[in-house]
Amino acid sequence: MSDAIRPQPGILDIALYEGGKAHVAGISNVLKLSSNENPFGPSAKAKEVFLRSVHSLHRYPSTDHAPLRQAIAEVHGLDPDRVICGCGSDEIITFLMQAYAGPRDEVLFTEHGFLMYRISALAVGATPVEVPERERTTDVDALLAACTPRTRLVFIANPNNPTGTMIGAADVARLAAGLPPQAILVLDGAYAEYVPGFDAGLALLEGRGNVVMTRTFSKIYGLGGLRIGWGYGPKPIIDVLNRIRGPFNLSTTQLDVAEAAVRDQDHVAKCRAENARWRVWLAEALAEIGVPSDTSMANFILARFADAEEAEACDNFLQSQGLLVRRVTSYKLPHCLRITIGDEASSRRVAHAIAQFKGLR
Repeated sequence: MSDAIRPQPGILDIALYEGGKAHVAGISNVLKLSSNENPFGPSAKAKEVFLRSVHSLHRYPSTDHAPLRQAIAEVHGLDPDRVICGCGSDEIITFLMQAYAGPRDEVLFTEHGFLMYRISALAVGATPVEVPERERTTDVDALLAACTPRTRLVFIANPNNPTGTMIGAADVARLAAGLPPQAILVLDGAYAEYVPGFDAGLALLEGRGNVVMTRTFSKIYGLGGLRIGWGYGPKPIIDVLNRIRGPFNLSTTQLDVAEAAVRDQDHVAKCRAENARWRVWLAEALAEIGVPSDTSMANFILARFADAEEAEACDNFLQSQGLLVRRVTSYKLPHCLRITIGDEASSRRVAHAIAQFKGLR
């Protein structure tokens, strides 16, 4: 290829994103606890709609996503005209980067924040700025101190992945109020549904013109395989994002299944309760054998080991037992393993295996 053919600045600096491991050579029927998937899957109502969707595969989907936006708005008490839908919340993040960041601009995110913030910033030629956390928790003062006249977007996940920690509404409000005038605060609420009574920052968003929220159907709704997300923000920002959104970015199947899923809040409540139950159980079981974790508000825990060597050895042992968890060295947490909360059998099995590992050392 000619040396004159070059990608845009920043793209070759991107390290490819690697999802949670799903297979182990030589082992069948593995238990996957590496991608924060809902062990109960989607609701029965969502599955029924998915099966029916086969009859309309020859039809183009709607371009305005009106029924899904209306359903989201009704469930969450929102203005449907300020909802935008995308192929996972990742696509909403991409839209924000394309619309508001570019060369000579800065995009801020926290030290252990979601890897896609850096990747998406580099893809548009912006400068990613990693801001230290405080004991694996978002540090508002550090974020505000890192802002400059070049700051255009500030991302926080609340609860955060992979730490599971979160900050309170007062801290989020202080962050939004303290940003420079040209900056947008993006609240990544991928795990918001796992926090009882949490509005993911909607109350704050209603009173400000510089806050956008992203959400996903991949976690508690159990639709990771369909890739559906949404965002909510000030009307002028959402109008801008819709100008770069592809007209058919979501299929009819995605739209219809997501609508059925969001309307089935009984399923959400059941999954939230079961997740909380086994999250507490697993954290306590591991703490008893010398594997601590921070209080998690998501559907995983971040298990901490003595050092990177022990974390790697434990992961290798778990793989030998057909148990897949997530190494988080790429998140600058080499001494930790992120473990998705499964059902009762899964939780007991992984706890037993880690106890076996600790007993072998």
